Amino acid sequence: MRIRSISFLSILALLILTGCSTLDDDPTAGMNASEIYAEAKDALDSSDYETAIDLYSKLEARYPYGIYAQQAQLETIYAHFRGGEPAAAVAAADRFIKLHPRHQNVDYAYYMRGLASFEQKSTFLQRFTSKDLADRDPEAARESFRYFKELLLRFPASKYRSDAEQRMGYLKNSLAKYEVNVAKFYIRRGAYLAAANRGKYILENYPQTPSIPVALAIMVYTYRQMGMEQLANDALQVLTLNYPEHEILEKLEEPKNFWDEESLAAL
Repeated sequence: MRIRSISFLSILALLILTGCSTLDDDPTAGMNASEIYAEAKDALDSSDYETAIDLYSKLEARYPYGIYAQQAQLETIYAHFRGGEPAAAVAAADRFIKLHPRHQNVDYAYYMRGLASFEQKSTFLQRFTSKDLADRDPEAARESFRYFKELLLRFPASKYRSDAEQRMGYLKNSLAKYEVNVAKFYIRRGAYLAAANRGKYILENYPQTPSIPVALAIMVYTYRQMGMEQLANDALQVLTLNYPEHEILEKLEEPKNFWDEESLAAL
């Protein structure tokens, strides 16, 4: 019993000493909220994002209320984003929006959420040459578009509006192009109904994009292949009326040559 007691006391003493050592090693020990914030901001400005995130976390843990904690939460979003952690940036933005829905700078959190998701999808936008496009999921790109759209709806006068609109335009064009490539994937495999539906989806969801005439041509071709002449003629009429000088009209005159592998790749 005596040996066990000594062993327990030794372990307890070691834990206490270890705890004291940890506190002594913490450079922010004894700092107030403004001092910790200043250190974190210096780290952020120096592109030391990992240190900045750690300091902002300590600031919020010790001083959870007040302007410094709120500013730390906002700047944590940016630190994660610039530190190459877009998913963490989105999560931090979501958290700020939930905690401070009426904050004067909450539109920044909405903007950064869309921006982080936008950057996260850069890999998606590079996949158009893949032969397995029908298996790709552009959902996060659509999510980025929805985030920016929500920013514009909630804060129409936001200073981030112009940039958000430009990114939305880019996303819309890219998503429309993705749908074109999926339609081409189906055409190669003779899945004409699936391809026609993709063309229709483009018309309904991505109007005024460069992919519209191609989508209409896809519908003309696939409806003809299925013997749906009326639908094919309707799509052709829309294409002719709205894009009377588009080069795709000439190519449609020789569909066998137009929809071979080389021509599909050029669309």
